[in-house]
This record gives sequence, structure tokens and C-alpha cells, in this order.
Amino acid sequence: MLRRLLPIIIFVIGADIVSIQAATNIFGSSTLLYGIWTGATVLVLASLFLYFSREMRKRSGIARPVLMSTFFMLLFPKVIVSVLLLIEDVVRLTKLMANGVITALGSDFNFGLGRSFWWDAFALSFALLLTLAFVYGAIFNVYRYQIRKVKVKLVKLPKAFDGLRVVQISDIHSGSLSNREAVAKAVDRINSLSPDLIFFTGDLVNNIAEEARGFVDIFAKLQAKHGVYSILGNHDYGDYMAWPDEATKQHNLETLKTMHAQMGWRLLLNEHVHIERSGNKIAVAGVENWSARGRFKSYGRLEQTLHGIQDAMTVLLLSHDPSHWEGEVLDHPAKVDITFSGHTHGMQFGLDLPWFKWSPVKYLYRQWAGLYQQNGQYLYVNRGFGVIGYPGRVGILPEITLFTLQTTQSE
Repeated sequence: MLRRLLPIIIFVIGADIVSIQAATNIFGSSTLLYGIWTGATVLVLASLFLYFSREMRKRSGIARPVLMSTFFMLLFPKVIVSVLLLIEDVVRLTKLMANGVITALGSDFNFGLGRSFWWDAFALSFALLLTLAFVYGAIFNVYRYQIRKVKVKLVKLPKAFDGLRVVQISDIHSGSLSNREAVAKAVDRINSLSPDLIFFTGDLVNNIAEEARGFVDIFAKLQAKHGVYSILGNHDYGDYMAWPDEATKQHNLETLKTMHAQMGWRLLLNEHVHIERSGNKIAVAGVENWSARGRFKSYGRLEQTLHGIQDAMTVLLLSHDPSHWEGEVLDHPAKVDITFSGHTHGMQFGLDLPWFKWSPVKYLYRQWAGLYQQNGQYLYVNRGFGVIGYPGRVGILPEITLFTLQTTQSE
């Protein structure tokens, strides 16, 4: 484990060494200051080792999220300060080079090379404000569900399905949720939207099926005219737990599948079903987790999922990881009309304004939140219902999406 975590350890210590320079510039060197800074680093490293320990990987519940939160909340301010100080170092290096040129020209003038009190004060203040924002996000934003309404026109959609109301939720991560009342209110809000279909696009749990046990009765109350359809996400397979054997891991997965059935959700495992109205049909397809990123295992079989679907039929595809869209879906002969994904959570941090959206996750996923279109095919990436890792949200709030699907066919 030490070899695997060594790059992170070096990063943590590096952030500690760089960031403390701002603190000493503002507050002066003292045993108390060094003690606080070092103590925070010790807690960060201890949380890291415990989180990835084999014993902790056998457990679920709140322990691992608390460890990850400790790691994140104590390290994040130092990283922000370090980045800002490195920017300052570039300026100082430029001044040093300028001083060399000035001296060569015979001038006595030199730029000062010391650290700027005001820049370091800004760095510490900015880091503190962001930290407070993360604390606020953990206390107030976990259950602050936003209903986003999206209208999409589909060329092949039969007139009988014009105005079809589809609600999507994704990434419940029930192991990170504790407020049953807030979740129950969210379910009531979904039902109040009078959906024709409800889609859940994966990650019911963080690691083990039992995390969802306390929410089965709540999610069983979801109601839609044509039913609730669901798929598995990367966390649902138990790949991030240390199981005693493969049989135990498989039993956990089967238990999770049973819970989908207990909630009245039709779990789609590389397959599709038909929804019929007035003699017209559309296909709802669900593929198991497939990712273009190697760190996530791929179980999805798109060819099997879409086998037998006629070219002219409207296809609504549930696929957890949005990288699947460009990886396989766009080029498939079935020409999937719209793909519903999740997975990214918008990294639970960023700016999500009507005219501008940004999150660090955009540097990992080209499609990370909202609606995308290419060659007449759509992808929607839901921002997620729950949380994982950091137990809160800043800027990117939990989402319930209501789609109104419209036809372009003439009367």
C-alpha cells in the first residue's frame, strides 16, 4: 500500500512545505504555528492510510466517508495556498532575472525578491473562504435537490409519445445519506411531477448492498405511468471493497439486484424493453457500466443491449458513465436518440450558472453535466442525487431532472 500511496504522500508533504511559507510570512515563525500545520498533515496522512487499509475496505457505513472528508478538508486549504504561492514564485523568478539584466546595465536599482505580505494574506484568506464554503456545503446542500426541466426534440419519436415526461435521478449513494425524511420529500417531489417514466442511472450504493436497506421502502414509493427503470453503476458491483472471496462479492451484487426488484424498479442488464402507446413503440435500453477510462471496470455489452432494435425505432438508453457516449454509443448502427448518464456528480464542486458552468471534473470528462448533442443524438449527464467522498456540495447541487420529449413529426 505504501508504494501505491507514495505519490499522494509526497504531494501532501510538498503542499505542507510550500503553504507554511505564507503562514510564517503573515504570523511569524512559532512553535504553535508549526505544531498546527504539522498536526493537520499528520491527520491527513492518517486518514489516507486508514481509508485505503484492508480492514477499512471491508467496512461500509459512515467511517470511510468521514476519513475522506478529513483528508479533503485539511489538505484542500494547503493546496490552494500552495498554488497561489507558486504563482508568486513565478513572479519572483521573473524579478530575479530582471535584476540580473539591470545589474548588467550598471544600474543600482533592484526589484525586491521577498514574499508579498498582501499576496500571502490573500492566499490564506481565499483558502479559508473556500474551506468555509465546503463546510457550508456539507451542512446545508446535501439534500437541497434542484428540479431541472429539459425539453428535447427527437426526430424519430412517434406522435403518440409527444410530450412524454421522463424523470431521471442518478448516483443515490445511499451509504452517504442519513436523512430519511429529506429523501422521502424528494420522492414526493418526483411523484408530483407526474412522470410517464422514471430512470435511475446507477450507483445506488457506495460499496455494499446493505447500505440501501434503510431506503428501500422510500424509493418503492416512486410512481410512473410506464414504470421505473434502472441500471447499475461502477460502485454497485462492489469493486472497491476487500471481499473474503468472489462468492461473497457476487452474493452482494445479487442482493442489490433483489433490492431493485423490491422497490419495483425494472433493472436493465444489457437489455431493452418496449414501451407502447396507441400501437406505437419506443425502446428503453439499459447497459451495464461501461467506461472509456481504464480505472473503471466495464461490464456493459452495448451490442447485446441493442440487439434486435430496428433503425427507425426511438431508443432511450440508460448508461451510467458519460464517456460511453463517445466511446461506443454514437457510432452504433441503432442510432440511440438520447442517452441518460450520471457518474460525474459535477465533482460536487464548481460553478453552475445559466450562462456559465465549470468544475474540475471537466478536465476528466468532456461531457460532465447537462445536455449535449452530436449528429442529432443527445446525451444528458445528471449531477447526481447523493454524494460520495466529500459529504456535501458547493455550487453543484443535487439534481432531479424532468424531461419533456417532443416529436418533430408533422401532424
